[in-house]
Amino acid sequence: MATRRSKTGQFQKKTSRRRRASPANSPRRTNRKQPTSVLKLAESAIILNAVTTSVFGAGISDFFTGKRDGVYVAGGDGGQRLTLPEIIGLSGSGGVGGTYSASGRGVQSMTEAMRENLKANGMSLAVQLVAVPLAFKFGKKILAKPIINPVNKIIRNQLGVKEVKV
Repeated sequence: MATRRSKTGQFQKKTSRRRRASPANSPRRTNRKQPTSVLKLAESAIILNAVTTSVFGAGISDFFTGKRDGVYVAGGDGGQRLTLPEIIGLSGSGGVGGTYSASGRGVQSMTEAMRENLKANGMSLAVQLVAVPLAFKFGKKILAKPIINPVNKIIRNQLGVKEVKV
């Protein structure tokens, strides 16, 4: 063991080892799964919608389904609106890929259409990527005591659902 100097200046051999924190003082480890937060899901959905709208020109549901106003038009609209079926090669006209147009002038590639969408919507995307998380952060702090905590107690105690929280 290491030797240390005492108050009198003499060296002493320290024989006692440092004690580990007792279980009462240390945090408890649990294997319990953290509940799914509805607010975090909503925040993620809003950010995803902002990204798909700004980059691809389509909202979340339009982007994933290829539908516009309930009609499947992936790759057949001739605009800068890109959808996932169009990107992976399933166009609405029966072919592969789509037709793109940028403000009246023909854009021949998907990357050009994305570039034009970002030029038009880049600033609003940047604002949303900063403002949405801040709004949720401060909203949770302000509304926690009067609204969120009582709702979580109701969900947990009366409904018996422990996997979901607000």
